[in-house]
Amino acid sequence: MAEKKVPYQVGGRQFEGMIVYDDAVTGKRPIVFMQPDWKGVCPDTIGQARAVAGRDYVVLMADMFGAGYGAKQKTVDDLRAGMLAVHKDLPFTLSCGAAAYDALLSEVQKLGVADTGRKAAIGYCAGGGYALEQARAGADFEALVVFHVTNPNPVVAGTPCNIKGRVLAIHGRVDPVTPKPMMDALEEELSKAKVDWQVMMFGPPAVHSFCDPTAKGPATQYDEKLCRKSYMLMRDFFAESL
Repeated sequence: MAEKKVPYQVGGRQFEGMIVYDDAVTGKRPIVFMQPDWKGVCPDTIGQARAVAGRDYVVLMADMFGAGYGAKQKTVDDLRAGMLAVHKDLPFTLSCGAAAYDALLSEVQKLGVADTGRKAAIGYCAGGGYALEQARAGADFEALVVFHVTNPNPVVAGTPCNIKGRVLAIHGRVDPVTPKPMMDALEEELSKAKVDWQVMMFGPPAVHSFCDPTAKGPATQYDEKLCRKSYMLMRDFFAESL
């Protein structure tokens, strides 16, 4: 697997996304723009990107927290503060997400490994919330998949829902971080906007972060079987949508 760092700037700050793809594959593959969780671009989330990419996709990983953030030692409080700083600043979420997308797309076009006419997006936890905000603002994703999304509802109440593509949310029924009423509100929003949406709700014991191999706790818990099933659902969804 190949990993290529891609720098970009937002408001004078330095950011560094990453392109992940199987360089042994010769054919062009669809693009999957990825918003990782609150750990940012780090070995853990790069591992998720590699799993998603496989032989089928070229993954473009966004950096929303600044170059070098993923390498820093952080407490849970640090991670929460970093995540909320982005989440609560919708203009920044949109501008940084767009800058990441544009920079990564430009670089992957130079590599010649991607079919840039087929574009999807994914988001894990907080990254799912960021990806949804980008999609609401009209980002050209033909399909969007969010895994155990954090903050699925608009940070600014009444934000127009201009989602262009299909949406699949894969979630845990007893997720204490994003409980079902928040997912119900997302379903209502998508329905009112006439978005083609699906929600796959895993029953107990599925909680938060079941696709994060580092998650070990009562509220956040990795589940190998559910993660494998989630990626199968994602691939089927992309096969139908792209």
